[in-house]
Amino acid sequence: MNRRDIIKSSLATTAALTLGASSKLMAAPVKKKKHNFTYCLNTSTIMKQKVGLMTEIELAAKAGFDGIEIWMRTLEAFVKEGGKLSDVKKKASDLGITIEDSIGFAAWVVDNDETRNKAIEQTKREMDMLAKIGCKRIAAPPFGATNEPGLDLRKAAERFAVVCDLGKEMGVLPQLELWGFSQNLHLFGETLFVAAESGHPDAVILPDVYHLRRGGSPFEALEMINGSKIQMFHMNDYPGDIEKSKLTDAMRVMPGDGDAPFDDILSTLNAKGVPISLSLEIFNEDVWKMDAFEACKMGLSKMKAVVNSAVA
Repeated sequence: MNRRDIIKSSLATTAALTLGASSKLMAAPVKKKKHNFTYCLNTSTIMKQKVGLMTEIELAAKAGFDGIEIWMRTLEAFVKEGGKLSDVKKKASDLGITIEDSIGFAAWVVDNDETRNKAIEQTKREMDMLAKIGCKRIAAPPFGATNEPGLDLRKAAERFAVVCDLGKEMGVLPQLELWGFSQNLHLFGETLFVAAESGHPDAVILPDVYHLRRGGSPFEALEMINGSKIQMFHMNDYPGDIEKSKLTDAMRVMPGDGDAPFDDILSTLNAKGVPISLSLEIFNEDVWKMDAFEACKMGLSKMKAVVNSAVA
């Protein structure tokens, strides 16, 4: 082979390698993830259908949700009827769905020492059950301190630190939840103050579209929280033509069916660059009249539509 033939052969080989590499790149384009959200079903959405805990898990998985947010009283009813906690954990594992959180109502924040001590024992029992089913978190709203204003937020912070210590011991993370209808912890700033002043490294906040609106906080307040301090966000919507103070839980509608500024809300959350579980939590009579599976499918579709609009 002369020098000219060697050059031709080298050029042909290089071209073939380049073409092959290009073909591989064209065949397998890199997909960039648009958002950091996963989708969760809060079982309040199908509460009135009364399908039971195990069916709720099955329906959430079948509809395509990544996770489920159960109610503590539903879990307790399941156990009271003879159900095994190990079966709940296995069901979720087999279906590939995460038990993200539980909604409980312990009066951990109240001033009465006896009531508060009983609430801590209640929380401990609940966390023990939740840990056994693989549930990662429990909501900690200002239950018991909703009607009378004037709760000392510094004391509330100390009490939340106690709950956080218990959560660390039990392996279930408490999420401080603001309640827009409450006389205490109805503002995002109040809730942030309690979480911050608790001084606990595990302190996180659980916000909610409806409760932010009902309590009177601007959605821009979400920019004030570090990404590591929010793991879940309750999704719902509200009619904008109703005065904030007149809104009730029953007026919650599916995401996108009301007037919440989801493009702003979700882009703010997504910009934090951390995984956030969006959990559909509504108490709507029209939805409760639907077939439970159809309600789940519709809810997930509505959630995805507002997410896709916000992060497109």
